[in-house]
Amino acid sequence: MTQLKSRIKLGPISHIGIVVEDMDRAIDFYSRVFGLGPFQIQEYDLSQFHHKSKPLKARVKAGIAYSGSVFIELVQVIEGETPHSQFLRSKGEGLQHLAFTVDDIDGAITELEKEGIKPLMSYTLTIEAPAKSGAGRAGGKRLLDVHEAYLDSGRIGGTVIQLLQIKEHTSG
Repeated sequence: MTQLKSRIKLGPISHIGIVVEDMDRAIDFYSRVFGLGPFQIQEYDLSQFHHKSKPLKARVKAGIAYSGSVFIELVQVIEGETPHSQFLRSKGEGLQHLAFTVDDIDGAITELEKEGIKPLMSYTLTIEAPAKSGAGRAGGKRLLDVHEAYLDSGRIGGTVIQLLQIKEHTSG
């Protein structure tokens, strides 16, 4: 069988996103039954995010636990309309997105638009992460710029693909 050239090159899987109705119940289940955890829980105001090119007015709660180098992200919508709440209404709880890293998110989006795949939600944010080891930085913090896009790729398989481009933060 001949291998086809793909539109874009995906990096490793970053995480698996599961939409849930009740964060506490979901964490109890995944911890008790599958031994996942501990989960770190954070709430996010999505007002800086865009959904179908319009600003979002929503808040979500995310519970994150690692399984090797991949993390499981439980997502509960607290208020507002997001791709997560739309998924929950139409399909119920479950796997909503797979997230992959990419080197050039803008180039990837441009290429995927040729296939009719457009971002459902996109945003850029700066996060604090542990410093890389070495050079006397152990235990310190570093800033990362993260550009993310949820893609309207659910027409085959029903799972949203999320792309992430992560770079060291630069001032200015």
